[in-house]
Amino acid sequence: MSDWGGRRLHFIGIGGAGMSGLALVCARLGATVTGSDRADSSYMERLREAGLEPAVGHDAANLPEGAEVVVSTAIAADNPELELARQRGVEPIHRGQLLAELCAEKRLIAIAGTHGKTTTTAMAVWALRQIGADPAFFVGGEVPGLGADGSAANAGWGEGEWVVAEADESDASFLRLRPEVAVVTNVEMDHHARWGSLAELHEAFAAFAAPARGLVAPADEEMGWLQGAGEETIRFDGRSPGPEDLNLAVPGEHNRRNARAALAAIELAGFDAGTAAAALSGFRGVRRRLESKGTRGPVHIYDDYAHHPTEVRAALSALRELRPSRLLAVFQPHLYSRTKALATEFGAALALADEAFVLDVYPAREQPVGELAGVSGLQVAQAAAERMGGGPVWWLPSAELAERALSARLDDDRHRYGEGTVLVTIGAGDVFKLGERLVTEAAG
Repeated sequence: MSDWGGRRLHFIGIGGAGMSGLALVCARLGATVTGSDRADSSYMERLREAGLEPAVGHDAANLPEGAEVVVSTAIAADNPELELARQRGVEPIHRGQLLAELCAEKRLIAIAGTHGKTTTTAMAVWALRQIGADPAFFVGGEVPGLGADGSAANAGWGEGEWVVAEADESDASFLRLRPEVAVVTNVEMDHHARWGSLAELHEAFAAFAAPARGLVAPADEEMGWLQGAGEETIRFDGRSPGPEDLNLAVPGEHNRRNARAALAAIELAGFDAGTAAAALSGFRGVRRRLESKGTRGPVHIYDDYAHHPTEVRAALSALRELRPSRLLAVFQPHLYSRTKALATEFGAALALADEAFVLDVYPAREQPVGELAGVSGLQVAQAAAERMGGGPVWWLPSAELAERALSARLDDDRHRYGEGTVLVTIGAGDVFKLGERLVTEAAG
């Protein structure tokens, strides 16, 4: 075991899903941990609960003397803390590098894929916990029940010999990992600013899986480019391998597939898949993945992190399993590059709803300049209108306009939204706050 107690680590962007988990585990292993983020969040609150004191706002004064600096791809080169670190001659550590360093301490199950990797990782951790394996884990979302006191958690350092980690392809950081068991849930183009082609992405996933002894890959996708990865391979779909029936509390074919992938990984790690499958009946999902937010009158409000057409389609199909009397989708596109590439496909996916409300793009790190100039959520709304066969499509550029329009529409008796109506906010940005305000406003 490495000497983490002798290290001082400063995390720039400590409030992110991945960065906060790394910070918590490093502190648990004895490192002195500090950090900052531009805004407060539930992840920041969890850091405070663990005894850390993250700063809100980026300022050179936040950086302690003698600290190693950890950054993610999202941190701009002109960040004042990063600039000071470089002036001091400190070469920053990418979060992927630190994750790989931590994962090298144990036997690694690494779970990658364009869709489903967060939930699959959470399911694997949940089941291993329930059968007594006590793994370390790094999940890109908050999982209720994984905290030491039964609260939500996104990372932990168990006493078992295994670590389960979500492996991120968005910035190629998953190539730093050396898994014993590698899971590839699926592969599609998503991060268009990073990967130039599907062939390039296939090469990256093949390189990720190459060190693994065991490989889990989908049975119903062409995976010839993964040839040679893994001495032992299990192919999965929504039905196999493992026990005939899954008693899952989370709906959707995509979650059944996620469960099968998690069980296959557990089997390759040497555990009994049947026992693990039974343990999954208690899994209640990951926050922002078909998360129930409450109600407004007879309308049930959910939220989902989906930000790719395949994920939007999966979320709406899962909600259809609840047999809603009417399904309303509120979609916030994420990234201009993704919206430009996939606007038509987003429109087709939203056509699974009875009514669609489209917000403008959540830009994250991008700006609508150069080849991205003129890209907006309106293109998604237009594509949805073309596919919905007369179903209502609303273009509501701002969150404020969307809140006013939705509040009025949900509360107007003329629309007769009855029992069983479901509204879901969809997107990787801040659209979840809109759903929360609709519930809060109703409660107030």
